[in-house]
Amino acid sequence: MHGSSLRRLRAPLGRARFPWAAPTWPTGVERPAPERGVGVDYDTEWARRYPARLARAVVLDNLTRPLAHAVAAPAVVGEEMLELAEHPMILAANHASHLDTPLLLSVLPLPLRHRTVVAAAADHFFDRRWKAHLWAGALNAIPIERHRVNRRSADMAAQLLEDGWNLVIFPEGGRSPDGWLQPFRGGAAYLAVRTGRPVVPVHLSGTWRLLPKETRRLQRGRTTVRFGPPLHPGPGEDARRFGARIEKAVATMADESGSDWWTARRRAAAGVTPPATGPAASPWRRAWALGPDPASAEDEDPGRWAVRVGWR
Repeated sequence: MHGSSLRRLRAPLGRARFPWAAPTWPTGVERPAPERGVGVDYDTEWARRYPARLARAVVLDNLTRPLAHAVAAPAVVGEEMLELAEHPMILAANHASHLDTPLLLSVLPLPLRHRTVVAAAADHFFDRRWKAHLWAGALNAIPIERHRVNRRSADMAAQLLEDGWNLVIFPEGGRSPDGWLQPFRGGAAYLAVRTGRPVVPVHLSGTWRLLPKETRRLQRGRTTVRFGPPLHPGPGEDARRFGARIEKAVATMADESGSDWWTARRRAAAGVTPPATGPAASPWRRAWALGPDPASAEDEDPGRWAVRVGWR
């Protein structure tokens, strides 16, 4: 009885016209695609307004930074390179763990830390509205299409650089599955050529061992964050060639993490830097070749701890 009554009530409404029912669309006019509120279409402008910036600064300085330093104990090498680069700048870093972004932000000088946006994968961090709100608010993240060139993403990143925001970008396009560097994509180089902003190469070592991609096990240890000399596109240098220079700079710093500054530079000058992408071999062989991380405190910290986390 109740169901039949509802159907009788709905019948007149179904025949009703706007505004009681959805408006009709002219058959001769092409219907535009519905706007999406997530992915590359998510609007992050609210996260750069003063109230959001103030809340993020409080959380970043008083919660994120102490936690990142307690878990990862970062040693910073080459921080003076940030003073040599004209602001705003592009920070191009390798990517091995979800720890990379909060760790990198936590070691930036205070004025730089609060004037930086983070390029994040639109299909991962912005695929749900709650996630988009979270990462835009917490890390000042902006959605970037990583699998193909997207004009909206590129235009937004370029405009933010023009407006004085520094940009953190991971040219690999995703986390390394085994700690070795992956081939770089051209986003950082393209933005540098387009906007004329300098690129500061960054190498993060030790984060993969603390929170690998394929596991949810977070453990405590030591890491190192290295900043390299700022790079500028040369006259007539296109994004492809400049991107190769950025990748070479990060590979040299990766070599330095396993040797020393002088050895890594001599190898780079001679063109014999070990491939930062690792040997073309089976996974166990690549893991063995990666060797022990000199930045890790695993063998000397008996009080280390591990927890399970729910990140994908």
